[in-house]
Amino acid sequence: MSSPPTRSTSAGPPVPPSPVKPSDGPVAQATGEHVADATADNWFDRVAPPLARPFGRLARFDRPTGAWLLLFPCWWGQTLGEVAAGRAYPNIWYLALFLVGAFVMRGAGCAYNDFVDRDFDAQVERTRSRPIPSGQVTPLQALIFACMLSLVGLLVLIQFNTFTIWLAISSLVLVALYPFAKRLTNWAQLVLGFTFKWGALVGYAAIHGRLGWPALLLYAGSIAWTIGYDTIYAHQDSRDDAELGLRSTALRFAENTGGWLTGLYAGAVALWAMAAWAAGAGWPVYLALLAVGLQMLWQITTLDTASPANCLERFKSNRVVGWLFFGGLVVDLVLVEAAGRL
Repeated sequence: MSSPPTRSTSAGPPVPPSPVKPSDGPVAQATGEHVADATADNWFDRVAPPLARPFGRLARFDRPTGAWLLLFPCWWGQTLGEVAAGRAYPNIWYLALFLVGAFVMRGAGCAYNDFVDRDFDAQVERTRSRPIPSGQVTPLQALIFACMLSLVGLLVLIQFNTFTIWLAISSLVLVALYPFAKRLTNWAQLVLGFTFKWGALVGYAAIHGRLGWPALLLYAGSIAWTIGYDTIYAHQDSRDDAELGLRSTALRFAENTGGWLTGLYAGAVALWAMAAWAAGAGWPVYLALLAVGLQMLWQITTLDTASPANCLERFKSNRVVGWLFFGGLVVDLVLVEAAGRL
């Protein structure tokens, strides 16, 4: 489990940010087409006490899409492992553990990323309202909060077998390096894929206590998927990033983004189909992957990289991809159970 998709950055010292006046609530939504990262009109601020609101925004509890995108590979890996093992139904306890773990570790990753990127975030229209650059949370408080969430994640992790525990812990190296990789390469989204989709391996290992071809193929496909959807996400900041000399696949692909997305998404679906075949999955999984391909095709054909709102909507729509694939795997398990009763 790892960090969320964030804006790419490049090498070199940051330009000193303009001071932002601390406030009890988030900075007002940015003007123009940019969609502010933190606004007062969100469900978390309506239910949380005032003291908790800045930390909830820091962990992105108000915007859970990233947590879902971290969670789904865990669920996919688990259920694919159960398909390969001939199980009749998914382990509900494991599903719940991954749910909690994904949300708290995504929050920890966000807090850490925001700590590292705080000077750059203050210069980008969409991110200047985040808790650290807007003065709602201090950098030290952000680090302490990240550690607290990580401890919760550790309590979740020790419920699994020893191999899975150490496999998940090893991902922390990628988590620590990811924000700095963004300063060195246009392919930070590739590094994000390696980091953010580690759960595909962890989910499979939770069932088998080892890795196998289904897990590795699932992981590879998930990396391609991540590069695709995070490129869409990064297009929100492409104008600011270009002015600041920052890097991303959005700037690397530029007007060829549609072609790159087609290749990446097609590769993801193909690798997932190979993972399903290696696990001995049945037709419900392949039918789900067909629906996944159609959803991805909608993203590509309707994408307007000049509109941050359009990019954000298509990025968020990847939750549909997650539910479709997961649903196909669960239906496959249920049909195994039904066939066993005949």
